[in-house]
Amino acid sequence: MNKIIVMVLVLLSFGVNAQLNIVAVGKAELEQSKVAVSSAITQGSISNKNRDIAKEVMNTVRNDFSFYQKVFSVETELRSINSADINYDSESVNYFVTGVFRELPTGLRVSITAHDINKKKILIQQDYDIRDSARDIGHEFSHYTYKEITGKESIFKSKILFVTDRHGSKKNPVKELYLMDFDGGQKRRLTFHKGVVISPAISNDGSKVLYSLIKDGVDKNKNINLYVLDLETNKTSLISSRKGINSGAVFMPDNESILLTLSHTGNAEIYIMNLKTKALTRLTNHYSPDVDPSINKDGTLMTFLSGRGGKPMIYTMDMATRKVTRISYVGKFNATPRFTPEGDQIAFSSWLDTRFDIFRLDANGNNLARLTKDFGSNEDPTYSNDGQFIAFSSQRVISRSKAVQNIYIMDNDGEIIGSITENFGNCITPRWTKSL
Repeated sequence: MNKIIVMVLVLLSFGVNAQLNIVAVGKAELEQSKVAVSSAITQGSISNKNRDIAKEVMNTVRNDFSFYQKVFSVETELRSINSADINYDSESVNYFVTGVFRELPTGLRVSITAHDINKKKILIQQDYDIRDSARDIGHEFSHYTYKEITGKESIFKSKILFVTDRHGSKKNPVKELYLMDFDGGQKRRLTFHKGVVISPAISNDGSKVLYSLIKDGVDKNKNINLYVLDLETNKTSLISSRKGINSGAVFMPDNESILLTLSHTGNAEIYIMNLKTKALTRLTNHYSPDVDPSINKDGTLMTFLSGRGGKPMIYTMDMATRKVTRISYVGKFNATPRFTPEGDQIAFSSWLDTRFDIFRLDANGNNLARLTKDFGSNEDPTYSNDGQFIAFSSQRVISRSKAVQNIYIMDNDGEIIGSITENFGNCITPRWTKSL
């Protein structure tokens, strides 16, 4: 969560909590399909290096399906077989994945097959020449198999942005931006500012990243400036450096304009900016700060954080009429509202019971549900591209002087899948890619 911006609101307001009945979401009882993924099948002589690559491909496929716990039950024991031929009558699972690896003069090649045991047929088969990432091949095959089984898109090829402080210290705080696979693999550093990066956001097509940077200027006055990073060219451009806050930016559905928070007029307000012309359209106009916008997929409804009700709470704005509606009343203050991909629900964090927890409610304010409880302090929810999962940052206090913050994933009903960062500094502000 962008604590700097939220504190603008928190310091303005304290009030009595509204009396609400908050319920945790129950676990759904669904029949799972059983999936087995064999260990790597090798043909001919293969080097130890290529054996490790083959193992990584199959482990990636196995791990991918374990995320959809309500759909699949993945066998944890490795299945060692010597052939890709499956005896459909002898298997007690619904789907069986095999991978046959051969070492050629041009490199390692694999043929991966997903078998539908019930229908006694090959569901999908793909051949790959492994020249780059073994994990990418595993994720891609898992995605196509999942889509063949369910008819839906998966999270397997998606990425997550996040910020870590691993390059700094208490005396010299540095927070830089990284990109990783949805499961925490293949972390790649994106920024090298040696400053403090906050509030990242990714374009709907996954090609560009917005973020703000706090860095001492020549006159030692700190300003929060807004940048855009092109992931294809690795080129960074300054978007806005007006006095004060230039932050909390997100892309509009067309990727040609953005929503952002500016405070150059003296108060934090939300604007639309055209990325080409830099022209501004002011959306909010209130004596209380309005920050941290999020937009639904068709651009018709914005949600944001405002203290106009006496304390920081979640509001929505109809983009056609500019009508503003308060939709949250839980906790002492709220933060980081984020739409689902479909735009029908909003996840946010709320300070309640001496810590932050993640909540979810309908875009019209109905059906409030608490998703985390007794699981540390939890902030910055972000939805997966299929809307089935939420990534968030969770802080665990280790001692009076030490705490650790990592990125976790849970499903949309609050069932914790697990941590996807570890021993990588304090990891915060995850942002899930919206497209594959």
